[in-house]
Amino acid sequence: MNPKPDPLLPFTRRRFLELSSTGIGAAALSTLLNDDLLAQAAGGASTATGALPGLPHFAPKAKRVIYLFQEGAPSQYELWDYKPKLAGLRGTELPSSVRGDARLTGMTATQESFPVIPSYYSFAQHGQSGAWISELMPHTAKVADELCFIKTMYTEAINHDPGVTFLQTGAQLAGRPSIGAWLSYGLGSMNDNLPTFVAMVSNRDGNPIYDRLWGSGFLPGQYQGVRFLSTGDPVLYLSDPPGVTRSARRRFLDDLGALNRLDYEAGGDPETNTRISQYEMAYRMQASVPELTDLSGEPDSVFERYGPDARTPGTFAANCLLARRLAERDVRFIEVFHRGWDMHTQLPRRIQTQATDVDQPQAALIHELKERGMLDETLVVWGGEFGRTVFCQGRLTAETYGRDHHPRCFTIWMAGGGVKPGLTYGESDDFGFNITKNPVHIHDLHATMLQLLGVDHTRLTFPFQGRNFRLTDVHGQVVHDILT
Repeated sequence: MNPKPDPLLPFTRRRFLELSSTGIGAAALSTLLNDDLLAQAAGGASTATGALPGLPHFAPKAKRVIYLFQEGAPSQYELWDYKPKLAGLRGTELPSSVRGDARLTGMTATQESFPVIPSYYSFAQHGQSGAWISELMPHTAKVADELCFIKTMYTEAINHDPGVTFLQTGAQLAGRPSIGAWLSYGLGSMNDNLPTFVAMVSNRDGNPIYDRLWGSGFLPGQYQGVRFLSTGDPVLYLSDPPGVTRSARRRFLDDLGALNRLDYEAGGDPETNTRISQYEMAYRMQASVPELTDLSGEPDSVFERYGPDARTPGTFAANCLLARRLAERDVRFIEVFHRGWDMHTQLPRRIQTQATDVDQPQAALIHELKERGMLDETLVVWGGEFGRTVFCQGRLTAETYGRDHHPRCFTIWMAGGGVKPGLTYGESDDFGFNITKNPVHIHDLHATMLQLLGVDHTRLTFPFQGRNFRLTDVHGQVVHDILT
């Protein structure tokens, strides 16, 4: 037996060398290797990629996911959900038979009136599929036949923090693993030089984006996502410390490796060899990450395709371009968070700015993935935590209005990765307020995403506090109708 180090023993030079991991963020490091430990936690043998034994459960249609998460709840009425009958009902009271017992937020619960508002913007049909898309999304309209619209998403959450947490982790309360962490845990890595799960946040004002949204929850910490930053080192502590040269770092790792090998020969602890591999991975990442984030080799035509913001780090456009580069390098789960969709007032003006931010880059991403033969194996998901109300929040004028949170019916779209292209799924009433056909819950979305990646959502579990947990808890049905 090799006893664990006693934390009360003196902190010697040898102990420091055993425990140190300089030069790169610990999360980025631990997500890359450690296959032996992961397999032990799973109760099985180590695999080449760190996947759990028996996974994938069946042949996957998608290898990776790019999740374009629109924080703040985009209004489906102004973007994707065309409701022509609302034009003749502007300013009229939403019928109580339609509103029913719907929950209201504290921002509209005291309103004496709930006037209906049609979209300020016009819609048209696009592509052979005839998908209805707003004039705010002209570039996305050009890839309409690649998209699968789900018009009947719903959730229990009515406020942003629990809503976003639910979308990311399958639970409204913080503490559960994010969907990317579940995939890292179950399927492992597809590359040797980059994290399995990367998160990026656009530099736009909006509600806070917390690290826990790409966290590992109760899963081991190596499965959490690694946030790429738009200023300084893309990953914290990526650069060598001041005064430490590349050659000096190489010598340090060689000496540390020799000490660790002596430790392994003496005690036989497999974690020691894993630690050696981690240090070597960190060394390789010091080259792979800067190469990934250096866009100077991209031709001007690529930047023109993604739009004028593509050269500005931290923008949605730049992050979409980075998402494509990460996908090319076989990062399994890539998430781009874009804030600013929470529009309780001045919605017509503010949504135009948001749409301009995302329209051209997301269309360019779909175009590029298809041109490079990657769309079929890459699942792209676009959507927020819930939708917006058909009735006006606050004062309704000829030029402006606002919409409150609406969890009962909203729209997302998906593309590639085994999803039927050119499909519109689900129906709601003429007010877009209630679902009338084919409801899709958040748990159903998660189950379907896992299905596309070759995972049975009921069988990907982790023991914690006396029970086996899973992303979909005890719920979720795969939406087979949208799958190829």
